[in-house]
Amino acid sequence: MGCTQSSLDGKASSTLLKPKLSLPLEMVEFLPQTGPLSRADYHKRLYSTDGAQEVIFQGVGLSLRYAFVSQRGYYPEALQKANQDAVCAYRRFAGDPEQMFFGVFDGHGQHGTSCAQFAKDKVPSNLLASPHFATNPVEAFRSAMTLCNNQLHLSSIDDSLSGTTAITCLIRGRMLHVANVGDSRAILAERIDGVLVARPLSRDHTPFREDECERVRKFGARIMTLDQIEGLKDPTVQCWTTEEEDDGDPPRLWAPDAMYPGTAFTRSLGDAAAETIGVTADPEVASGRISRDTPFIVIASDGVFEFMQNQTVVNMVDKYEDPQQAAIAVITVIRRSSRAKK
Repeated sequence: MGCTQSSLDGKASSTLLKPKLSLPLEMVEFLPQTGPLSRADYHKRLYSTDGAQEVIFQGVGLSLRYAFVSQRGYYPEALQKANQDAVCAYRRFAGDPEQMFFGVFDGHGQHGTSCAQFAKDKVPSNLLASPHFATNPVEAFRSAMTLCNNQLHLSSIDDSLSGTTAITCLIRGRMLHVANVGDSRAILAERIDGVLVARPLSRDHTPFREDECERVRKFGARIMTLDQIEGLKDPTVQCWTTEEEDDGDPPRLWAPDAMYPGTAFTRSLGDAAAETIGVTADPEVASGRISRDTPFIVIASDGVFEFMQNQTVVNMVDKYEDPQQAAIAVITVIRRSSRAKK
């Protein structure tokens, strides 16, 4: 999860991004105090920036403070399971002091970790290499994502049943462009009539969306929950409503005459087997503008939004001046929520 806070004031900073495998010791007090893991265990499972970072876009008078925090999950049956998330934050993107790139990649499948790391490296480099980068960010993002998908297929990574989501954000001056593939999210906090409101900058690519269902069905995809596949519910009747009301058995994509791939998303990078039934790497791109009324942006995987609504996340982040503290607070809440759900 990453938090970026903006301000139209601020002093210049020469602090550089220094990713590390744990948190600064002064941040330990914000870690959970209960649960199956000790604070020391939580500390070891975190990957974070070395405190909150700051960068100044002097030409537009914009100050950005940002941080990311990623926590390896706790699985009693697989204590050494790797963190399949990958994250990147590039300052002076393309050599421009008023341009930044952020990305969160959520891997899945047996080789999901490798897929996420591959995409973390390739998407930003492909974006820079696109002939549309300077003038048309939408087309640049589309070519960067689809090229990364093809590169992944040709790599040594077995992505037949593995892949990754991608939520990426390019900040160029006061403009921001968000490209999404999958079910990770970007949300912008926007102050409207004095009230801080969560404004989505992406839409989840899942079978909960009717337009996505219609698209993949044209490729022959069957859309059913596990209960329907196992005969516990009528496979001819839609038994799901909305993502917010999901009971833990979401609709999934299945090949016409086979019991795979069973993906709960309709777009991704990788997942070669799922491409035959319409899963695509073509992103949706949204643009917005940073102003005094947009104090921060949150970019995170579905590990956050499975347990918290957009507005709840915004309300929580708003309580903290430090973006790293805000990210840790959110992770702490979802950790408790995931234990309660189990």
